[in-house]
Amino acid sequence: MSAPLLARTPRLRETPFSRRVEAAGAKGYTVYNHMLLPGAFRSLEEDYAHLKSAVQVWDVSVERQIEIVGPDALRLVQMTTPRDLARMADDQCYYVPAVDEAGRMLNDPVLLKLAEDRYWVSIADSDLMLYYKGLANGFRLNVSIFEPDVSPLAVQGPMANELIGRVFGPDIVATRFFRHKRVPVEGRDMVIARSGWSVQGGFEIYLEGSEHGEALWDRLFEAGADLDVQAGSPNLIERIEGGLLSYGSDITRTHTPFEAGLGRFCHLDTATACLGHAALLEQRDPIRKVRPLEIGGDPLQPSSRFWTLSSLSGEAVGHISSAVWSPDFQANIAIGTVGRAHWHAGTELVAETPMGDRPVCVRDSFWA
Repeated sequence: MSAPLLARTPRLRETPFSRRVEAAGAKGYTVYNHMLLPGAFRSLEEDYAHLKSAVQVWDVSVERQIEIVGPDALRLVQMTTPRDLARMADDQCYYVPAVDEAGRMLNDPVLLKLAEDRYWVSIADSDLMLYYKGLANGFRLNVSIFEPDVSPLAVQGPMANELIGRVFGPDIVATRFFRHKRVPVEGRDMVIARSGWSVQGGFEIYLEGSEHGEALWDRLFEAGADLDVQAGSPNLIERIEGGLLSYGSDITRTHTPFEAGLGRFCHLDTATACLGHAALLEQRDPIRKVRPLEIGGDPLQPSSRFWTLSSLSGEAVGHISSAVWSPDFQANIAIGTVGRAHWHAGTELVAETPMGDRPVCVRDSFWA
């Protein structure tokens, strides 16, 4: 069955790289933060194999930045996360669970500290800026909050170091994980971070100034021609193998950080200014968790909705949120939320899939 068409209107914003993405042959898009996120460029399996062997350039402009600047910038950001930000350096990136006053997940952004009074919040798919604005107004904080003209472009894959080194030099290649540096890009200083939504390794270039997008894209492709550089996008198979959770799918507004496996980012002894602090103290012992799962049987098509998980006795015990066939591991791999009595490794469950009931085994770890 063919997929429904996506109506293209000005309300769905294009990116600085949209024309290059179209020329590269994007086969489809999804909507993310009111923007177009490219899907596969070849088959899902071909993109997956190439990502693991070469280097790809991803238009991830949909990772919008919320800039928070002013004397109360740190106070505002700390109000929304249980991760302690007090010792964050000016060149660091932090993965932070963003929570509401009930300790429920609002987003799972990457936070970039640019100065003592200036931060970028690189968000997953949600209108988190409205929450920041509401808090700033309600608490009368001295900050400015806005969306800057910043569009991330990711370079991911085993050959990412080589490509980035050719274009920006060895100092950038030496950047430590989740650190960032400023380098000249198209005549102005821009942030490049060692980060990205794959486990293959790479960088994210935070393009400042949409007018420079196509020149940057072309520069990377010219420098990487002999490296088999290709356009790509976050790959479903690779991210499930690596346990990279998708906010809105694997993590929702009903989850706490502890249920999402993010308890290591909850510093409840020190991050007491987080508005969800009291609620999180009461929720440290969750009754369900996000877990890696392996589904038996023939290859399944990627999941597009939640699949119910049941115990062998027929009791509903959770759901699968992401699932796909892995060519490298020759298995149907999945991520799901499972109740306490059934989340232990080796537990056997049943999934209601579009291809009928399938056996499921809870794993102790993700694949990659």
